[in-house]
Amino acid sequence: MQKRFYNKDKLNKLVVVYKPIYISSNYFLNKIKRMYKNKKAGFSGTLDPFACGCLIVAFGQYTKLFKYFKKTPKTYRAVLWLGARSYSDDLENIIDIKNSKILGVDFIKEKLQKLQTSIIYKPSIYCAKKINGVRAYTLARKGELVTLKDEIMTVSKIKFISYSHPFITFEASVSEGSYIRSLGQILAKRLNSVGTLSCLERLNEGEFFYDNLNSLDPLDYLDLEQNIYTGTKEWLEDGKKISIEHLKNKSNGKYLIIFDDFFSIIEIENFLVKYILNKVMRK
Repeated sequence: MQKRFYNKDKLNKLVVVYKPIYISSNYFLNKIKRMYKNKKAGFSGTLDPFACGCLIVAFGQYTKLFKYFKKTPKTYRAVLWLGARSYSDDLENIIDIKNSKILGVDFIKEKLQKLQTSIIYKPSIYCAKKINGVRAYTLARKGELVTLKDEIMTVSKIKFISYSHPFITFEASVSEGSYIRSLGQILAKRLNSVGTLSCLERLNEGEFFYDNLNSLDPLDYLDLEQNIYTGTKEWLEDGKKISIEHLKNKSNGKYLIIFDDFFSIIEIENFLVKYILNKVMRK
């Protein structure tokens, strides 16, 4: 974040930024807005203050595209500190630290691999999940009662990185809405120990990786099929109703229609065509 960018025309832009530890995603987004001189911006995939790593940020019209991006699985690198206990399952609210038994690497790897499945669990009250519009961690830090329902986390891949007692480093690729603090607690229990995360970093969200703030083409990341439109381009530019007869694929679903300077997202339902997003400028 050393360079300053000037965006007088408030152009559409898509980037991946790297959020540091101990600041909220919203606070960091405000810094990014100032850096790019653009107030219209949003992010996807909240990282709570303890976590660092990649955060998808969009400007202008691109803020409307988050729900259509290929954002899963998400991969995290975490460090589990054996023998440490915390109210928040991380470094923020340590209760005590005790010596823990040295474990065999093969034993750790075996327990890790057994986590590569779907797991029913209860998220930490210090997670970023919203309760009546407020982040759980915000309520927990105020000492308010936080009640969360059981969730299902799918771990598609888990990898042992290192073990330097009492720290176990691992990477996990998980489904949307998974909480790695909870995964760390499950691992600690299966190792017949207690523990807390001493580090949590998000490496990627689906196909999004941090790469020095390079601008991304949203068309490379949209999880939508392209449809071929044979009608007049100006009709889409002006937002006029288009006929299904001008579309190659007439099946129900959401589709991309792409031109050199803009694209649209449409939906076909029972041979009727409606706009989801019209005339999203590519530059």
